[in-house]
Amino acid sequence: MGPGLYLHVPFCLRKCAYCAFFSRPAEPAAVQSWQAGIERELKALPAEFAPETIFIGGGTPTALEPDDLGRLLDGIHNHTDIRNVVEWTCEANPGTLTPEKAVLLRAAGVNRLSIGAQSFDDATLRRLGRMHSAAETSASAALAREAGFKHLGLDLIYGIPGVRGDSFEADVEAALALAPEHVSCYCLEIEDGTPLARAAAAGDLAIDEAEQRRQFEQARRRLGEAGLAAYEISNFARPGCECRHNQLYWSGGDYIGIGPAAHSHWNGVRWGHTAELAGWKRAFEEKLEPAAKARETLVMGLRRTAGWGREEFRKATGFDYDVLRGPDIARLAAEGRLVAEPDRIRLADEALFVSDGVFAELV
Repeated sequence: MGPGLYLHVPFCLRKCAYCAFFSRPAEPAAVQSWQAGIERELKALPAEFAPETIFIGGGTPTALEPDDLGRLLDGIHNHTDIRNVVEWTCEANPGTLTPEKAVLLRAAGVNRLSIGAQSFDDATLRRLGRMHSAAETSASAALAREAGFKHLGLDLIYGIPGVRGDSFEADVEAALALAPEHVSCYCLEIEDGTPLARAAAAGDLAIDEAEQRRQFEQARRRLGEAGLAAYEISNFARPGCECRHNQLYWSGGDYIGIGPAAHSHWNGVRWGHTAELAGWKRAFEEKLEPAAKARETLVMGLRRTAGWGREEFRKATGFDYDVLRGPDIARLAAEGRLVAEPDRIRLADEALFVSDGVFAELV
């Protein structure tokens, strides 16, 4: 799989109660400063860089005004070799996607739209600090289809305090009613410095891990029944509609991230940018020792439900996973947390919800 290009759009109408990503209000002066930085980085891309996937994320890319969104798309066309691009994704939030923006994105070559639904219950959306309604999610999906998008993704959040299984089941059914090709279903995390973290610290919010696990299993079962197979811990797709860009991350591939707080891995070097709108720079740069990179790739690839084939892993890293972590793999398999076949390893189904604990023992 060829390399990927990620562009971070750090603007939102308002920060959600659970969000710790770098984002700011889309004020005109801030947007212009950011655009100049994006164009500077696009012009500096390596001459040999020709991505197969592009992902415009945020933030909320569709919070940009049409002229600003058009300038971003023109910059990509003018300064990037896109001849090999087979997947081009843009994130969109309901309420910020207009017919003009949807048509603009599709005309530029974006062929995959990922809509941040999160929930289809208006009271839950308000609790999360979301600005849109369930009706606006449905309207955004309709706009995407009218603009010609044949690949539509929806994001859902499960494990929200106060949301029980029947309410979450209604969210899943509402998502399926929009006939998406892809669904991402993420567990709510309480991130430091967010309003939800402050509520939890004050005792006003409690996470029910047993309920979170029930909803996780509920989503896997129902989405699978509807033809969206789990291909990663939190991601489900109809056949052939898996997100290639994310698969690139999980398989240890190369990618370049542009924009504030973006990360990259290119030719064995990894770096990340500072979280600032004007004049962001590299916050760190490191060249990973080959075995360390291989261990990291092992863990990332185990996020996929298929796990790693032995030859696939050897081709990706130059190592056999038994040489790297043989005793740990054998122990985790004996404990029922990994499935170890002669030429493939993967997470056991029972370990998917607690995968972080498995990964911590393999890095």
